[in-house]
Amino acid sequence: MAAQPSSSASRRVGVLLVNLGTPEATDYWSMRRYLKQFLSDRRVIEENRLKWWLVLNLIILTVRPGRKGRDYAKIWNRERDESILKTITRSQAEQLATAFADDPRVLVDWAMRYGHPSIASRLDAMQRAGCERILIVPLYPQYAAATTATVCDEAFAALALMRAQPAVRVAPPYYDDPVYIDALAASLEASLAKLPFKPDMILASFHGMPEEYPRKGDPYPRHCAETTRLLRERLKLDESKLMMTFQSRFGTAEWLKPYTDATVKSLAERGVKNLAVITPGFAADCLETLEEIAMENAAIFKSAGGENFFAVPCLNDSPGGMGVIRYVVTRELAGWL
Repeated sequence: MAAQPSSSASRRVGVLLVNLGTPEATDYWSMRRYLKQFLSDRRVIEENRLKWWLVLNLIILTVRPGRKGRDYAKIWNRERDESILKTITRSQAEQLATAFADDPRVLVDWAMRYGHPSIASRLDAMQRAGCERILIVPLYPQYAAATTATVCDEAFAALALMRAQPAVRVAPPYYDDPVYIDALAASLEASLAKLPFKPDMILASFHGMPEEYPRKGDPYPRHCAETTRLLRERLKLDESKLMMTFQSRFGTAEWLKPYTDATVKSLAERGVKNLAVITPGFAADCLETLEEIAMENAAIFKSAGGENFFAVPCLNDSPGGMGVIRYVVTRELAGWL
C-alpha cells in the first residue's frame, strides 16, 4: 500500500482516498462479480428490489459482463494487468504519502468502493496500524448519493464491526472550490494549447443519473451546474462555447439532460467540425472517459460529420490534480495535525 506503519508512531492519522471501483480482470466472471456488487447497491439502483433482482440476475448479469469486459480490454493497463483507474488511484495515494513523508503520524492509503482493495480492508489495516483518527476522501468533486453517500455507507458498515472505532471525518465535495476550478481551467488550457486545431465548442460532460433522484433531493445536478458556471467564468466563455452535458445513462428511465452522445451527434450534424470534451466529475481517467468519451463519442462525432475530436485528460495524478487532493486533505486535517 501507499505507506507502511512505523513501530514508533502513536496517535496516528489515516487518510483514505476512495474511488468508485474496478473489476480485477476483463474476463466474463471477473466482470460479473464487479457488476453484481456495483449494481446491487441500493444507492445506485433505486428500483423495486424484487423487480431489480430479476432483471439484474436473469438479464443484465448474463449479457453485460461480456460486453463491458470488451470495453475494459480496450483501455486495460496490460503492463500491470489492472484497470487504469486502479493505476491512477494508487499513484495518487503514493504521491500524497510522499507529500506527508516528513510527518510519521500520517498514514495514506487507498480503496475502491466496489472491487479491491475494499474500504473495509483498508480501514481495518489503518486501525491495526494505530490510526485513532481517519479522514475518508471520496474522490468525487460533486456529491451524489450514488457515489459519496455509498462510500460513507460502506465505511460506516465496516466501523460498526469494530470494538475500538477510530474517529472519522469525511471530506466534503469540492465542486466549487477555487483550487479545483483553477486546476480544471489550467489543465484544459494546457491541453488545448497543444492541439493542431481550435475547438468550435467544448463540452463539460458529467456522469448522468435518473431524473427522479434530484427530485428526491440529490444535489448532484446543481453541483455540476455550479462547476460548469465557475469554469466558464474562469475561462471567460459563455454557454455557446462551453456546454454542460450528461453521459453514461443506463436502463429505460429518463436521465439528466442533455445527453452527451446525442449532443455530440447533433453538433456534428449542425456543422461543428472541432470538438473538445472535458470530464470534470472524474478525478481519474477510467472506462467512462477513456472508452466512452475518447473512443465511443469520438466515433459518433466523426460519423455524423465532425472532423477533430479531443478528450481532455482528467486531473489524475498530475501536479494540478495532486494539488487539489493535497489541498482538500490538508484543509480537512485541520485540528488533527
